[in-house]
Amino acid sequence: MNNRQRTLNLFGLAQRAGKLVSGEALVLQSVRSNKAKIVCLASDASNNTSKQFLNKCEYYNVPLVVEFTREELSHTLGKDRTVCALIDDGFKHSLQKLL
Repeated sequence: MNNRQRTLNLFGLAQRAGKLVSGEALVLQSVRSNKAKIVCLASDASNNTSKQFLNKCEYYNVPLVVEFTREELSHTLGKDRTVCALIDDGFKHSLQKLL
């Protein structure tokens, strides 16, 4: 199993543990409230979505990962999603080790 698959599995595990939020509105809310530890944005997200999350993450000093496609994120989370955020430091550190 490569690191890419392990990273996607980490997102699934975090979701089952309740330590992941997904969807544009919920992720924006978690970034603004300083709950998001790291944000993952689909590489094929629209220009507006990409710009919005790039600006918000930069302003609130939240790391942003643009590593996976929308299809990969959606398949992993079981929902059609373009963006997700980890809200736990432990999962954040695990993700950073894999990347």
